[in-house]
Amino acid sequence: MNADCLAELSDVSKRFGKLVALDGLNLEVRPAELLAVLGPNGAGKSTAISLMLGLRQADSGSVRLFGQPPQNIASRRQIGVMMQDVTLAPELRVREQIDLVASYYPDALTAEDAMRMTRTLPLARRPYGKLSNGQKRQVQFAMAVVGRPKLLFLDEPTVGLDLPSREMMWAMLRELIREGSSIVLTTHYLEEAEALADRVVVLAKGRTIAAGTVNELRSLVGRKRITCTTSLTAEVIAAWPEVQTVCRDRGRLHITASNADTVVKRLAIADGDFQDLEVHNAGLAEAFTELTQADTTQTELTQTDLTQEVAS
Repeated sequence: MNADCLAELSDVSKRFGKLVALDGLNLEVRPAELLAVLGPNGAGKSTAISLMLGLRQADSGSVRLFGQPPQNIASRRQIGVMMQDVTLAPELRVREQIDLVASYYPDALTAEDAMRMTRTLPLARRPYGKLSNGQKRQVQFAMAVVGRPKLLFLDEPTVGLDLPSREMMWAMLRELIREGSSIVLTTHYLEEAEALADRVVVLAKGRTIAAGTVNELRSLVGRKRITCTTSLTAEVIAAWPEVQTVCRDRGRLHITASNADTVVKRLAIADGDFQDLEVHNAGLAEAFTELTQADTTQTELTQTDLTQEVAS
């Protein structure tokens, strides 16, 4: 086990009946970082988080939270949690909900300070059950940070938030990292991970298929983004074998390509008057798609090879 890690899964496996949720997974959370854990549905993200929180037990391997088993009360008092599916007493007012959570921690913020920090003070006297979904997420965030956690687990925290509320939460997460907290973030908003993460881990079928900074993950794939102004239609360019996606926005074409050089040459031949050409490395969204698709293809090939071997 790495003594510098706040939380760690070491060669962890977990099954639910015949379903393999985690398959020898290694995952660590380092001090003062935002770790984004990404993956398609069923990749094992929620299972990995639930093991770190002590909500489930691994079938094999080791799980540590601040160097101790995750059920250790001293370790649990150093974390904050905001899960995607939350059920709270609807009749309790917002201040009462936050006060209740604060009572579990030895050095918590006051409810008023937590609400002021998360801009939920105007909701203080509102019954939780009367709030909108977006307001409930903001209150849940206040409950997650009220204990001054060293490690914060956030599962899809900005689902249901409008843009100003999402930007406010992003700013708060950056501030928490600057102050020395660590955050584990699971999100389907890849632009969120791209904007916030110090490090990204991509899971598929219970295994890590890629890990590193956003730039490092981008460099693992060959896709690039091309934008230009051209008289060619999106349908024509979409038929080129090097093109994965293409769309038109405000008169410009946005192309994702596996071989940018070839696409640019074809553009020059097909439309010698194309203009405003820009070529960029793929974003995290394109990298994520290519990595997970490659993993699926490799698994399918392995299964096919195995079937052929058995048949022979």
